[in-house]
Amino acid sequence: MVDLRKERILCSHVESFAEYRNTTSLAEGLNKLEYYNLDKIRPEKAKTIEVGYRGTHFERLYVDMGYYLTFYNDFIGYNIGLNGKFDQANGFPDGGLQVFRVASNSLETVTTQGYSIGLNYYFKKYSLSGNYSWNKLTSSNEDPIIPAFNTPEHKFNLGFSGRELVLFDKIKNVGFGVNYKWIQGFTFEGSPQFTGFIPTYDMVDAQVNYTVPKWNCTFKVGGSNLFGLMPLFTNENTINRIEDNNVLDNRNVQVYGGPQIGRLAYFSILYDFNHKNK
Repeated sequence: MVDLRKERILCSHVESFAEYRNTTSLAEGLNKLEYYNLDKIRPEKAKTIEVGYRGTHFERLYVDMGYYLTFYNDFIGYNIGLNGKFDQANGFPDGGLQVFRVASNSLETVTTQGYSIGLNYYFKKYSLSGNYSWNKLTSSNEDPIIPAFNTPEHKFNLGFSGRELVLFDKIKNVGFGVNYKWIQGFTFEGSPQFTGFIPTYDMVDAQVNYTVPKWNCTFKVGGSNLFGLMPLFTNENTINRIEDNNVLDNRNVQVYGGPQIGRLAYFSILYDFNHKNK
């Protein structure tokens, strides 16, 4: 097996190879090829600054917020390169080319930063919740490494839950929860064949539970990704179902190259040993 850390391989993203192919004469295009050597991979080192706050206000509102800034040295990502030889007379590859994805360290300091804020407001037997987070990775354009951060820059959740179900009157021992998630589209960087854009998506999860005290049991039925509300936040990166105006068919992709994730329903029974009746 060829030791890529001792051989010459073409530059990351294979950009110089694309320039080589687009030249009028491949022999002249050989001058477009750029080469680099990869050092042995080193453990990445991180220094982080974090600040945050948690507190309760008005005996009903709980606040949890925080900010972080991380500096990485030797950040581990990967490079894509080609290994091969070329005929100097005509410029054609001599014996074929091999494409590699090689783990390697960043040449410069990489920074990641973000913040999140979560709010919970409690009524007597109900609660409203919401949280928002922002995450960003910054690296130099001169650095050939592909960082594979694979994290959406913006996302938020909104939730409503309760210990009583209100229809025409209060129904005891019945609880419920509804949660809405929104995730902004982002570029997922995996292997060369699994690198691409993850479109913006959203989902609604819900569950209802019923407690039987004399049995010490709680029965729960629920579902995830029941439907989408994306038309409220549509943009150029919204997934195709909006064009079909079918919010009930809310299949989404969370990993590039992975399957579409649809609706999931579940039923569970929880038995509480700690409160067993005597």
